Amino acid sequence: MEESYTKEEAKSLKVGIVVALVIAAIFAFNYFTKVKVEHNDNSVYYPLQARFGRTDGLMLGDSVRLSGMDIGRVVDAHLDKHFNAVLTLDIKEGIEIPADSSAAIVSSGIMGGKYIEIEPGGDEEFLKPNDEFSYTQDAMVIEELIDRIISIGKANRSKNQAMDKNKGENNE
Repeated sequence: MEESYTKEEAKSLKVGIVVALVIAAIFAFNYFTKVKVEHNDNSVYYPLQARFGRTDGLMLGDSVRLSGMDIGRVVDAHLDKHFNAVLTLDIKEGIEIPADSSAAIVSSGIMGGKYIEIEPGGDEEFLKPNDEFSYTQDAMVIEELIDRIISIGKANRSKNQAMDKNKGENNE
């Protein structure tokens, strides 16, 4: 017995095959085009690790800054067994970072790109190559921040409306 498909079923099957091929092509492209970040200067760098819960918008090659000055780049990223992002930061040789320093993912303005800002600590010991920052601050997602601001505004408006209603009832 020969099965035949309706026009709608045949169209759905073709669309499904095309979508599967596109997804397979994307995975193949990502697999075969590993990003290798290289520095534009001839400086020597040493690696440090930083672990974050979320790195939204931060990309390989983005800057690492200290006091607003570029001191390195993000050169690698992978997930640990607890699904935290572990970033490898290349720091220019000669820049010593106190062991109690923190690393935060911040934005260059509202719509700007992300980078890692290092806040130096006061420890007399310094991080050595391949050491990890003890203190990190995840990326702030702008959509979440806007949602928080809107919910605070709504709560304040409801509170003000309730107060105005109570004032009106007390004046009568």
